[in-house]
Amino acid sequence: MDQFSAHRDHLFGVAYRMLGSRADAEDVVQDAWLRYAGADTSGVTDLRAWLTTVTGRLCLDQLRAAKVRREAYVGPWLPSPLVERLPDPSQVDPGERVSFRDSVSIALLMVLDALTPEQRVAFVLHDVFAVPFAEVAATLGTTPENARQLASRARKAVADGERRHTTDRALQASVLAAFTAAAAGGDMDALLKLLAPDVVAIGDGGGVVSAARRPILGASAVARFVLGLIGRNADASLEVALVNGDPGLVVRFGDAAAVACLSISPSGLVTALYNQLNPAKLSLDEV
Repeated sequence: MDQFSAHRDHLFGVAYRMLGSRADAEDVVQDAWLRYAGADTSGVTDLRAWLTTVTGRLCLDQLRAAKVRREAYVGPWLPSPLVERLPDPSQVDPGERVSFRDSVSIALLMVLDALTPEQRVAFVLHDVFAVPFAEVAATLGTTPENARQLASRARKAVADGERRHTTDRALQASVLAAFTAAAAGGDMDALLKLLAPDVVAIGDGGGVVSAARRPILGASAVARFVLGLIGRNADASLEVALVNGDPGLVVRFGDAAAVACLSISPSGLVTALYNQLNPAKLSLDEV
């Protein structure tokens, strides 16, 4: 058990990137533990690599099944967020406080979700965790050359599709503070100055909580949406947080909560707003 525990965080990182779901990732890690406990690993020379392969195969099965389940999902689908609350929202380098330091952005997870299961597994294993293509191929049940092609196609899709965000923590903190003040104060002009012309807002209510069924496009539409959301919930409180390592907000209204994440360009404009409202994807104890 101690040997497995040493790799548990790594396996969760692999599974979360592949599945975009904290609960599913935890289930996969538990299944990997059961495989480990029931296997003879005396001849395994690299347990981390062995467990990574097992986890990859389990995730591949989950991804293939998820494609079917997703067809019945109500409204847009967003990953379940990894939230780190900040005791001091004025700090300019909150990344030092992220417990899951190598978490990927919501924006990237959204792009990965559009890939085929095989492309996603190949990309995560090779490009994120530097697993050799021979081992990726073994996980996928294919050839190393085909695994290489799958990762290449995924890499191109990521380059074409991800909404780029800045890693400048000082700029992120500044934009997030201005966004929060404008939203809380109902200042349309201030909010518009922070939004990119092609900004998109995506909300995930899972059919349980009211949320827009389609992405909201454009600065004016997104600004109206944000102010309308805050206006309809006069008792809403906004708390600065890190969401998958990016600037975000925990929004509370009554007994409900939402986690919003901003993608911010290097020029300081908000290019995307991801709003997770589905209670099944939120842990209120955590947020």
